[in-house]
Amino acid sequence: MVDNWEWDDTLFAGTAAYYQCGRLPYAAGLADVLAEVLELDGRGRLVDVGCGPGTLALSLAHLFSEVVGVDPDSGMIAEAGRGAAEHGVTGKMRWVRARAEDLPAGLGTFTVATFGQSFHWMDRDLVAATIRDMLLPGGALVHISDLKTETRSVDGLPYPAVPFAGMDELVRQYLGPVRRAGRGVLPQGTPGGEAAVLTRAGFSGPQRHVVLGGQALERTSDDVVAGVFSMSYSAPRLFGTRRHEFEADLRHLLREVSPSGRFSERQPSTEVFVWWKRPAEL
Repeated sequence: MVDNWEWDDTLFAGTAAYYQCGRLPYAAGLADVLAEVLELDGRGRLVDVGCGPGTLALSLAHLFSEVVGVDPDSGMIAEAGRGAAEHGVTGKMRWVRARAEDLPAGLGTFTVATFGQSFHWMDRDLVAATIRDMLLPGGALVHISDLKTETRSVDGLPYPAVPFAGMDELVRQYLGPVRRAGRGVLPQGTPGGEAAVLTRAGFSGPQRHVVLGGQALERTSDDVVAGVFSMSYSAPRLFGTRRHEFEADLRHLLREVSPSGRFSERQPSTEVFVWWKRPAEL
């Protein structure tokens, strides 16, 4: 865990309802890449750890016979259940409200475990060791995130680019210069170094794959506002009684940049690291 910071159940409180329109999807083709690399055929079991509203789990549901999503936030679990119903896959999905540190929680064994931009919030050494034990022989842990090292060009976009710098500055004006996270703060941000953690836990790898993005996506002002409120560091509850004042200022900023209320943003590429149970443990 991050020094001097402890997880608490307010970390993503109130953000779940904003995910669907606020967060960008993973790059198209992610499921196909995983199906090929992991040789998935519609059988096997997936556990998606830190599943949020089911974004990743639902997109991979057709590749498994059963999918279990685990998340500590009740709002996320509720949204995931609604998403499963909308996708018509309720029968093969199970949503469990629990922290990753509470696993295995009697959930059994799995073919694949996925972490979609969630691993950094956990006691990573503990969770990695637990997931290793929950994987079947030959199983894989898959770490998935936006590709952080790419520069997404704003050239040639059909609408004004989302004004991220101005939005970040506005959040700082309301919440202060240090990143908020639940009831605490993260002066140094979230931790990296997943490779060392997973190697210590007994995984081999990784195999790295990049699913390219770059497509121009259209975003409305409502989408952009939802994106802000979907983040742990700008969750609605953090603004307290000034929440509506903040949103009014945010919408004013967006109108100045794009009076039409339409924006463009490039689809981020998706970075995938596949880690395998070491052969010695098969």
